[in-house]
Amino acid sequence: MNSILLHNVLLNGIPSDILVSEGRFSRIAGAGKISPESAAEVLDATGKAIIPALYNTHNHAAMTLMRGFADDMVLQKWLSDYVWPFEDKLTPADIHKGSEIAVEEMISSGSVFFSDMYFDIEQTIDVVEKRGMRAAIGITVMENHSLAVEAEKLDFIEHWSDPTGGRIQLVMAPHSVYTVGPEKLRRTAEYARNRGMRIHTHISETALEVQNCLKETGMTPVRYLDSLGFLGPDVIAAHCVHVDEEEWDILAERGVTVSHCPASNMKISSGRFPYELAIKSGCRITLGTDGASSNNNLDLREGMKLAALLAKCVSAGPDRSLSNIGNPELLPAEEVFRWATRNGAEAFGIDGGEIAEGRVADALLIDLSDVRMRPCHNLISNFVYSADSRCIAATICDGKIITDLCR
Repeated sequence: MNSILLHNVLLNGIPSDILVSEGRFSRIAGAGKISPESAAEVLDATGKAIIPALYNTHNHAAMTLMRGFADDMVLQKWLSDYVWPFEDKLTPADIHKGSEIAVEEMISSGSVFFSDMYFDIEQTIDVVEKRGMRAAIGITVMENHSLAVEAEKLDFIEHWSDPTGGRIQLVMAPHSVYTVGPEKLRRTAEYARNRGMRIHTHISETALEVQNCLKETGMTPVRYLDSLGFLGPDVIAAHCVHVDEEEWDILAERGVTVSHCPASNMKISSGRFPYELAIKSGCRITLGTDGASSNNNLDLREGMKLAALLAKCVSAGPDRSLSNIGNPELLPAEEVFRWATRNGAEAFGIDGGEIAEGRVADALLIDLSDVRMRPCHNLISNFVYSADSRCIAATICDGKIITDLCR
């Protein structure tokens, strides 16, 4: 029997017993109310609190190999002069090693899922399968890919089956409007929708991307993609920094999920995410780290803090002009935590993001004795604003403890 009893763990401030069976929270009751004989394993979680785990919705995992390699430069120079030449030299073994580093970092900092966009995807799939995480593995699409490369990718999709029985999914990942032409964007979206696959792409990351799209199409990226019939509830759009109020309404109306990457946006100086417009639109917002070459870590908890603080420091009006008057009430800890947990899970069809009976058992055990968690007036506020990965006693994914720190 695949089951574990978390005994005397704090859930919403209440000492509780939580029975995890077959990958789900099967029963939640007061501490001491569930018999130890009901589980194959009992874990004494006294002094620990349980919260939902984190879902990283935009990443390039194997780019951990470029951590610190090309820092402090603008995006286009970074890509064309450093990143792409570096990537041309990578072998499948390199991708495997980079993915291993990424997965270990994410697990240790509380993420149980990531949405990836890279190449040699068999290597990343192998790492995810062995380490017990969840992932959405992107089939990267770019205009310069040859017909042979495209055929190889389509053949992989047609013959692939999830070796984990549900933890891994494939998504189509057309890189961006500046690397994929209109016909291939249309074909990719149609192909994904015919097969029930999600679509992961970059949209309006930089002002230059928007300017070039206007020159070439007469439209901004969101309007352009909408004109192609590309946008829909199956689309996860990374960044969306340079998006005006009307475009946010388009994204919300089409049901697009946005992956906000605060650390990467700041490091590459892409600009301030328009929190006011994004929240007002009602669009589903999630959080991503982006790759370690532009962050430079994969700690989504840190991303929550950066997002919440950046939202508060200045305000933006409907025309996206910034003032020096901030709003300390914008994006409170509970809301940004929801972005990183429930919103991320929902975007990829995962029945997680909440500690409740029947939900998939993706969770974190937080060590309340850690000095960063003391005193604990508000658990979520502490986790967002003061914690770090040392406060995580265990990471649980699909009902299994995939760290051994609290045993």
